[in-house]
Amino acid sequence: MHRVVALVRPVQSTFELGCGAEVFGTTRAEVPQYYEFEVCTETPGPVPTTAGYAMSVPLGLRALDSADTVLIPGWQPVEQPLSPRVRRALLRAHARGARLVTICSGVFALARTGLLDGRAATTHWARAGQLRREFPLVQVEPDRLYVDHGDVATSAGAGAGIDLCLHLVRRDHGAAHAALLARHMVMPPHREGGQVQYAPPHQPADLLDGLVDWVDARLGTALSVSDLAARLGVSSRTLARRFADQLGTSPGAWLLARRVAAARTLLEETDLPVEAIAARVGLASAVNLRRRFRALVGTSPGAYRRAFRLS
Repeated sequence: MHRVVALVRPVQSTFELGCGAEVFGTTRAEVPQYYEFEVCTETPGPVPTTAGYAMSVPLGLRALDSADTVLIPGWQPVEQPLSPRVRRALLRAHARGARLVTICSGVFALARTGLLDGRAATTHWARAGQLRREFPLVQVEPDRLYVDHGDVATSAGAGAGIDLCLHLVRRDHGAAHAALLARHMVMPPHREGGQVQYAPPHQPADLLDGLVDWVDARLGTALSVSDLAARLGVSSRTLARRFADQLGTSPGAWLLARRVAAARTLLEETDLPVEAIAARVGLASAVNLRRRFRALVGTSPGAYRRAFRLS
């Protein structure tokens, strides 16, 4: 039996812990049980949770010494350093072959062990920039739902913890067993696309003198980079330099992102066919919209609409 031990701390997210418990710890009729699930903490006893109640955790860090998988289901506040005891326990578990798995902000704890240096990792899209700044040796990939290196694995926002846990079940016991478990959880065994489809479209600060509103009102027209430059009364070269300095992108890429962001809104809020949406946002054809949408969002317009339709 594969032993999964979750390391919790005050104040523990009940949802993120629940992701691991549902996949690894819940017994279900007609689903073979391949995992044991336990919870430990640095100081055994009552652990406050984000739900407003305290949970009793009798196991201490020694529980990690016999874990096959160590789960870190969030780490709040993310700035909280690892105590020497927790750091030693995690490194000791990894050294003897346990895999270390994080959900959402749990990656900040794992990064403090040094085990992610020089490796790819992910976290919630809203924390990706902070993770990159605090741990420059970690290759942060904010669009991934999860990143699995075999010995260490990280997931994006809390819900993506379920995606990662199901992926680990699939790796441990095959796709058929993971699909059976997902069916009982009423979850897709695998989600299409990455995390960017769940993040709000990027809205730059008013660095560009009202250009966003002007462009958004004219997306259905054949706007060019020269048009943008003329609107601001600068040369195309100056415009490109301003975009690079202030937004880290090119005017053309920014304009395309605005078109795709408008398409996302129309897919969520209207019944318009994809061809009509393509015309409204200036992408000319359904074929072009599908190609650009998949490149930027990581999924198809049809799949996005099914997932995010508001009514």
